Amino acid sequence: MDGREPAARSDRGHRSVPHTADLRVEAWAPTAEGCIGELVHALVGSFADLSGARIVGERACTVLAVSDPDLLAGVLEEVIYRMDVDGELPAALALGPIGGLDGARSVEVRFRMADTATAALVGAVPKAVSLHGLELGEGPGGWTCAATVDV
Repeated sequence: MDGREPAARSDRGHRSVPHTADLRVEAWAPTAEGCIGELVHALVGSFADLSGARIVGERACTVLAVSDPDLLAGVLEEVIYRMDVDGELPAALALGPIGGLDGARSVEVRFRMADTATAALVGAVPKAVSLHGLELGEGPGGWTCAATVDV
């Protein structure tokens, strides 16, 4: 990430950081799966308040990629796709363990979806994930990840 750490950082969390004309979100957690989940919460929380939204069901998918940062992008793109096509946003999610075989990466994602029409919009709606500046990696304090999203 950019070296600016929150004053009293917990073992997991997320935040938005200033970025010209786009949205930059960062997250941290003890595991890669937890980190991706935190980043999804940061993305959704940047533009929607789901506290009063109607839950419409669960959706599951498998995200495949060639690297950990691409896996992160794939999960975020799935969130944007579901919003655009189905009118749903994840109110909660669970990620299975990240797997890999022959250089490929995969993760099973289970979303508890809310109806976008019943959510309160509080910010600019994301359009796409930028492939520039994607980060997902392990460090001495756990996993960190970051993404820039076009709004």
